[in-house]
Amino acid sequence: MPTGPKIELHVHLEGTVRPATLLEMARRNGEPLPATTVEELTELYRFRDFDHFIEIWILTTHVMRTAEDFRQVVVDYAAEASAHGAVYIEGIFSPWFRVQRGISWEEIFNGYADGVAEARERFGVDMRLTPDVDRILPPDAACEIARQAVRFRDRGIVGLGLGGPEAGHPPEPYARAFAIAADGGLAAVPHAGETSGPESVRGAVEALGARRIRHGIRAVDDPGLMAELAGRGIVLDVCPVSNLRTRSVAELAAHPLPTLLAAGVRCSLATDDPAMFATSLGREHAVAAALGARARDLYEAGVAGALCDPATRERLAAIGAVTDWEAVQAALATVAEADQLAAGIAAAGRPAASGAGTAGGTGAGTVPR
Repeated sequence: MPTGPKIELHVHLEGTVRPATLLEMARRNGEPLPATTVEELTELYRFRDFDHFIEIWILTTHVMRTAEDFRQVVVDYAAEASAHGAVYIEGIFSPWFRVQRGISWEEIFNGYADGVAEARERFGVDMRLTPDVDRILPPDAACEIARQAVRFRDRGIVGLGLGGPEAGHPPEPYARAFAIAADGGLAAVPHAGETSGPESVRGAVEALGARRIRHGIRAVDDPGLMAELAGRGIVLDVCPVSNLRTRSVAELAAHPLPTLLAAGVRCSLATDDPAMFATSLGREHAVAAALGARARDLYEAGVAGALCDPATRERLAAIGAVTDWEAVQAALATVAEADQLAAGIAAAGRPAASGAGTAGGTGAGTVPR
C-alpha cells in the first residue's frame, strides 16, 4: 500500500545489508562471520543493549572490502528504500575500520559514490553521503577522516558525523575534526542524546556546530534544551525501532517522539541500521503513525534538515506540496494495524505527554521482530 514520499537522513549503509547478502560478501571476500546461515545471523541480531549492538556491528561489517561491495550496498538499499517511497537519502558509512584493514580511502569513498550515481539513475533516488567519525578514535584519527571527507566533497560528501558509544566519549574532543570539515564546506551531523543525556546533545551543538542531531531523544529530559532546539530549527533524526532494539527505550509506546514534536522540535524519521533491527522505512512510518506523528511533519522536517543544494530542496518541497497527506495518513493507519510493533503501541494506549522510555526492559529475545 503506498504510504507517501519519504526522506531518510540517518541510515548506516553497512547496517542495511540483509543477512543473505552479507553471507555472500563474506564468502566472496574470504572473510569469516560468527554465523553461517541467514537464521543464525538473524538470531545474532537480537541485541542485549547498545554495547552488544556495537560489538556485533564490528564483527559483521568487516566483510565489506571492495569498491564493488560498497557500490552494491548503496544500490541495494536504494532499491529497498525507493519501494517504501524514499525520494532522498543521506547515507552514513564508517571508513576508519576499513582503512585499518588495508583498504584505501579511494576505494571506500569512490565505491560508495559510484553507488549513489547508480541509485539515482536506476531508482530516481537522490542520495548524499556523510562519513562517520567513530567516537572511540583518537582526535588525530578523527581529523584525518575529516580531511579525507573534504577531499571527496565533489563525489557527494555533504557532512561529517560522529557515531559509536556515547557513554564516556563526549563530543568535545572532536571539535578540531569538525572545524576541518566546516572549513571544507561539510556540515556537522553527529549522533547525540541516544544513550546519554542532554549534555551530549548540548556538546554536539556547542562544540561541533551540529546542523542536525542524529537521535537526540534524550533532549526530552531537559525542557530548556527542547525549547532551544525548536527555536534554532535543529532537526533530530529519530529512529524509533532502533531505540527499542538497543534498549535506548524500554517500549515503543513510551517513545519520546510525541513529546519532542509537541515541544515544537522538528523530527525526521529514519531506520538507522534496518537489516540489523528488523525494520524498514515503511515500518518506521507505521510506528510513527501509531505514536501520533503526522507524515507531513516528518517529511517537512526532512526537507528542512537535508544537506542538499537549493534546487534539490525545492524539488523535495514540491513533492511534498502535491502529496495528499490526509490519504497518506489514512494509509499509514491501515498499515500500522497490521504491523506487530505499531499495533503494540495502539494496544498499550496513546503515549503520555512526558513520554520518555528508559533503558532496560525485557530480554532481547522477547522483543517482536
